[in-house]
Amino acid sequence: MTGVELHHGVATDVGLVREVNEDAFLVAPPVFVVADGMGGHDRGDVAAGIVVEEFGRLADQGYDPARGAAVIAETFVECQVRIAEYDASQRAQGATDFHAGTTAVVALLIEQSGKPKWLLANLGDSRVYRYNHGALEQVSVDHSLVQELVESGAITQSAAAVHPERHVITRALGGSGSTEADYFVLPLSAAERLVLCSDGVSGMIDDRRIEEILGSAGDPRDAADQMVAAAVAAGGRDNATAVVVDVVGLVAETPYDSERQRVSLETKLGALP
Repeated sequence: MTGVELHHGVATDVGLVREVNEDAFLVAPPVFVVADGMGGHDRGDVAAGIVVEEFGRLADQGYDPARGAAVIAETFVECQVRIAEYDASQRAQGATDFHAGTTAVVALLIEQSGKPKWLLANLGDSRVYRYNHGALEQVSVDHSLVQELVESGAITQSAAAVHPERHVITRALGGSGSTEADYFVLPLSAAERLVLCSDGVSGMIDDRRIEEILGSAGDPRDAADQMVAAAVAAGGRDNATAVVVDVVGLVAETPYDSERQRVSLETKLGALP
């Protein structure tokens, strides 16, 4: 697969209310993850950490870019198995009704028809946005009770933002709910900048504010810092994590090696024996 040059930034904060940061993230190009441990469950930080560990292993070992969806699905299965084993070990030690859980949102570079593309996947209400030509668009669809109410026409999108059950999610890793992820494929040209974030960001600042930050911060590190800072300044009622990834350009599969070329030239000129 043709290489893709990526620049990225990440920021996370425990917020102003919670004592533990149960968010976890992975920035291991070309694999990016945000996992939000579910605060209503025991040790959501452990569940989120498992997701990051498994996708970190995927980044280290490499993967077939032509099998993107299968690769993510298989990794989610491994996460689910490990979380279930962790739950069982805790219950065996006397922690009855112990259920660790986490959301997960993933961005992975894949190959289709010989071209690199983004494959995005989500479980829960952590989000993926794309920013292109000055406009922000939410790519993922929240797996949440209020999103189902919006889609059924029972409430409006604006009402969903303040609904008392807006944090109830319908899919996640861990527990007995659905673990089936949604997948989205984007050409690189359709997403000059990607944002992965926990609901501690998207639940505290609206899309317009996120768009403003992305438009004013040229460096993805600054963009991630400013998004999380804005979420904390808006009340910080939850852990806040943001990963921002910029597609800078394509990289040749055999990059120019200046040192090797220098030695080769010196040899030709007789400077080396």
